[in-house]
Amino acid sequence: MRRRQAVLGLLVGLLCVGTSSLFGSEGVKPVTPNAAPEAVELLKFIYSISGKHTMTGQHNFPNTKDASTQQAAKNWGKVPAIYGQDMGFAKEGDKDSYLARPDIVAECKRQYGMGSIVTICWHAVPPTADEPVTFMGRRGGPAPEKLASVQGKLTDEQFKDMLTPGTELYNRWCAQVDAVAGFLKQLQEAKVPVLWRPYHEMNGDWFWWGGRRGEYSTARLYRQIFDRYVNHHKLNNLVWVWSVDRPEGPTRQFADYYPGAEYFDIASLDNYRDFKQSFYDDLLKVAAGKPLALAEVGRPPTIEILTQQPGWTWWMTWAGMGGGRRGAEGPNPIQALVNDARSWSLSDADFVKAIAPLRAASGLPPASPALPTPQPAPTQPTP
Repeated sequence: MRRRQAVLGLLVGLLCVGTSSLFGSEGVKPVTPNAAPEAVELLKFIYSISGKHTMTGQHNFPNTKDASTQQAAKNWGKVPAIYGQDMGFAKEGDKDSYLARPDIVAECKRQYGMGSIVTICWHAVPPTADEPVTFMGRRGGPAPEKLASVQGKLTDEQFKDMLTPGTELYNRWCAQVDAVAGFLKQLQEAKVPVLWRPYHEMNGDWFWWGGRRGEYSTARLYRQIFDRYVNHHKLNNLVWVWSVDRPEGPTRQFADYYPGAEYFDIASLDNYRDFKQSFYDDLLKVAAGKPLALAEVGRPPTIEILTQQPGWTWWMTWAGMGGGRRGAEGPNPIQALVNDARSWSLSDADFVKAIAPLRAASGLPPASPALPTPQPAPTQPTP
């Protein structure tokens, strides 16, 4: 029975991925009106690999530049194709500091110049507080009147006010997202397209923005930032990535957080546990022909999983989780994965060749395959 279900899931997946591939190249248009040529080419490239290849990726903490990417390259033997970042929220000196944004922009430019594809999320500050904030709120006791952490909850009235133009919380929300828009504009001016993933894991209830259904919903908040960035700020370098977590339980079903097809280009899943076929099949159905991605993972899927779930166009391990040491500890499963013909990294010549039209749209020459930074040889004891 399990084998039959797996086969049926694979057939459904291939059908949906095939539909995605039919949009293929020339007919692809981002949901952003008058999208920048480089954003168009990025989305076309992602459609072109759907069902065929899966890019490797590595997230980095805001105040660490590319430290996790370098560690992943050392462990995997290849440089990840996707460079991930976060716009930050924490105090000066913290690994998640929001004050690192100028350095984040500079590093994203550098990474894109080398051939990496850039994705950015944001652990956003709640509109009840000013930056910096903490990640977790205080434990125990009643909820604070003014939340000052990424995790936690706004009151129902606060959430409603944030979604109501003219209120104090709406205006505070605008000021906060406008500040981040300024840095995204710098990337737009540099012709760097961004896989932009706001309000990630929105079907979960651990972040202040998540888990809201009904009239004043998380999906509505997502549409609000889309409108602010696309129509008010005229940002046209963003490829919009809708991000959900595992649909476990009746309150976390994808359909309840669906923003509408006109608001996202790619549907993505954050998954730090098992890669259930049902998760993949459900997201395929909701995406309705749009590409899929594993936007965050702790450990990447195996080759066997990618064979059964061929529509994942990339996976990205979270910062500090790009493990799988090389050496005498036995076969490295992540290294085996990145060396599989299905996987594409920045070290692969075929990947570099395939992104040539994207680079041309940004006015860049073809890239060269990147090699991991050589590690110094261990010092030998003096005889």
